[in-house]
Amino acid sequence: MKCVTILLATLSPLLMASSCGSGSSTTGGGETVSTPSPTSTTAGFDGNFAVSEHGSFDEPWAAAFVPGTDVIVVTEKGGSIRGMNTANQRAIFFTGVPQVDYGGQGGLGDIAFLPSEASSTIDRRTIYLSWAEAGSGDTRGAVVGRGQMVCEDHQSCEIRNMEVIWRQAPKTTGRGHYSHRILFSPDERYMYVASGDRQKLDPAQDRSNTLGSIVRLNLDGSAAADNPFGDEIWSYGHRNILGMDFDAQGRLWDMEHGPKGGDELNLVKRGANYGWPVRSNGVHYNGDNIPDHSADDGFAKPAISWTPVIAPGNMVFYRGSLFDGMKGDALISGLSSNAIVRVAIDGESAIEVARYDMGKRIRSVIEGPDGALWVLEDGSGGRLLELRPQ
Repeated sequence: MKCVTILLATLSPLLMASSCGSGSSTTGGGETVSTPSPTSTTAGFDGNFAVSEHGSFDEPWAAAFVPGTDVIVVTEKGGSIRGMNTANQRAIFFTGVPQVDYGGQGGLGDIAFLPSEASSTIDRRTIYLSWAEAGSGDTRGAVVGRGQMVCEDHQSCEIRNMEVIWRQAPKTTGRGHYSHRILFSPDERYMYVASGDRQKLDPAQDRSNTLGSIVRLNLDGSAAADNPFGDEIWSYGHRNILGMDFDAQGRLWDMEHGPKGGDELNLVKRGANYGWPVRSNGVHYNGDNIPDHSADDGFAKPAISWTPVIAPGNMVFYRGSLFDGMKGDALISGLSSNAIVRVAIDGESAIEVARYDMGKRIRSVIEGPDGALWVLEDGSGGRLLELRPQ
């Protein structure tokens, strides 16, 4: 893959007139929605990145480093996987990728590796994937599969014995809001999977299905024994979750799309109901009202919400030390916002502290082994960028 190093000095924080306060805006449905204002404070990080370009991908959706290595692996929504050894820029090609139902927001989704296998050789690793699977008639749904990634040379890997271990239920019509993010608990005992509402709304409040929920599973895909409702569901009332990560305290957070307004960052708690579609800090796309979250509505409230939306692609907590002052902050890739949005956590509250304009839709941002940021642009020809302090 071609590697080009440039200085992208335009990646500066979005400066707003207000500092740490909250602004408000009125949506098309007439509701006033509180929207935190980004600040010009960057805690020692000036927004000037040294950027290296590492080739491009066809509709990239997710990326992950193989633990203990310099190899990054990228999923493409159409159903391909490609990798690269970042130490020598050598491309790695994959076979054995499962067949996916491609269209709309559906196709090949997330990719995850077990951190505990970091000491294993690169030639054989457990690999987890999510994708959209066709059902009977005109239906489809998200699934998670587990297999073995076998690399017998330095340029090719095969996925063997891929087995579906979890299915979103029920399968529905349409090709939206799969979510299908995969995350392991810090102790690696459990796997959390984001299950979107599939644009069907009301099932998110019905625990007899897994739509609009986060499920907590054993690593073999079975329901964890101590889940709050005796089934797979850990939390519900979600819309379309595109980011999940644990903070330094071991608390689970999610980042989800609102409708017209009301993107949410949530502290995800056991058995909590996050209100969708009964409550949202946005409105329906046709302007119909949705009541805002309120103190007495009985639902869990977002730590922060955005109107206008940022349209998240994913979210990760920064754990490294390469960027001064960033450790512990959430980094959110922005699609419609064409940005990386940086959020500081204070207890159970959050505030946007910086927004780095990338000039293009950003699908994913992850942290590399040495603390560098690796960024995927969205869409056909989406570039893989490596960001380091300038």
